[in-house]
Amino acid sequence: SYPSAFATFFSPMSPHPEELPGFYYDPEKNRYFRLLPGHNNHNPLTKDGIQHKAMECKRLRLLEEEEKQNQKTTRAGLNSSVLLQKRQLGLLSSTSYCRYIHELKVNCMQRRKIEIHSPDSSVAGTNNFKIIVADVACERIFTVNDVEHGGCKYGIINLSGLGKESLTVEMYDNLYFTNRKVNSVCWASLTHPDSHLCLMGIAETPGCASLLPASLFSSTNPGDRPGMLCSFKISTAWSCAWCLNPQADNCFSTGLTRRVLVTNVVTGHRQTFGTSSDVLAQQFATQTPVLYNGCRSGEIFSIDVRQRNRKGQSWKATRLFHGSAVTSIHLMEAEHYLMAADMAGKIKLWDLRTAKCVKQYKGHHNEYALLPLHVNEEEGLLIAVGQDCYTRIWSLQDAHLLRTIPSPHPSSKDAIPSVVFSSRLGGSRGVPGLLMAVKQDLYHFSYN
Repeated sequence: SYPSAFATFFSPMSPHPEELPGFYYDPEKNRYFRLLPGHNNHNPLTKDGIQHKAMECKRLRLLEEEEKQNQKTTRAGLNSSVLLQKRQLGLLSSTSYCRYIHELKVNCMQRRKIEIHSPDSSVAGTNNFKIIVADVACERIFTVNDVEHGGCKYGIINLSGLGKESLTVEMYDNLYFTNRKVNSVCWASLTHPDSHLCLMGIAETPGCASLLPASLFSSTNPGDRPGMLCSFKISTAWSCAWCLNPQADNCFSTGLTRRVLVTNVVTGHRQTFGTSSDVLAQQFATQTPVLYNGCRSGEIFSIDVRQRNRKGQSWKATRLFHGSAVTSIHLMEAEHYLMAADMAGKIKLWDLRTAKCVKQYKGHHNEYALLPLHVNEEEGLLIAVGQDCYTRIWSLQDAHLLRTIPSPHPSSKDAIPSVVFSSRLGGSRGVPGLLMAVKQDLYHFSYN
């Protein structure tokens, strides 16, 4: 029998039953059930278990809709024939026409699993993907894979074969790093564009920052491979960034616990900038030698790395503030705007000239993870993967949520997808679409 007080909280006609402490309302059975302590492993009715079941039902339903190719644009009346007609009548500018066409393409993307090959058959498909990061030309993807005994394994995915039946994945053990986890990765242009990789590895203590040549991960004779260019021990590292501005040539930055370390990999010279919080996200501007930093405190600030380190001097120039830890930042191409995401799930576009937020992109989910943002200005799209394992795509122009893509695998904290989005996957003659790595699988979402 129900407690008499339930009558005041819930009516069968009510679309939103009141949440009662210690009880769970089952909409299918139209009644309340008592929740038992969550530590009871045999208890089917814990809050986490109920939420996970609901999320899994939603994911399976969305996957079923995608299988039926039932994707429709979220904007009413938007289709290619109407857009073309408006364009021909002069009712739609060329810029708007292209933007809406990209929106249509995004909603028509179909998922296809990619077969992973490797020169070493024991490597392919045996380790979970943790991070994938594309070079500027989107011809190569650097991968970080967790291994069962701890640590990580690295590899390069060659995207030149994307138009064929499968991609080629080359993965080789790296003795320097097999026992270290990786917090952050970025491509570095030392001898030529995207010639090296900056990796922030962490062990129990201390951590390690390293610069590796990308040619290390090739199928050439192991004896011919160059060694590590730069490696040093540090406190726990959260982020890294490479500088492409000639005024700070050959430099990369490391975001650490309460400090920023900028290192010239040729001369070995280092600059240290003290901060009041852990630096979780970084990016260099290209037009000036300025480094933008996002902190656990929610602060975003810039540093001009040409400054000499003087005790007691404040290094912070531009200062912005989020209400939660900043997990990712992206400086827009013109460098007047900065996109930032935080651990409250908020994504904001900031005008650096006025230090004001000009847009918010709603729907992202995050509570504690370091999740990246992916911005494609050419197609006017913002992509982010949430802690709930959904990949969401927004219009940069008006912050409209265009599509929510469910993960092919059940949602869990160790199965958050890592993605790359480009209009030219595989280089200048490549194909557009989304590349998704989740668990041990790789998927390509291509335009029709």
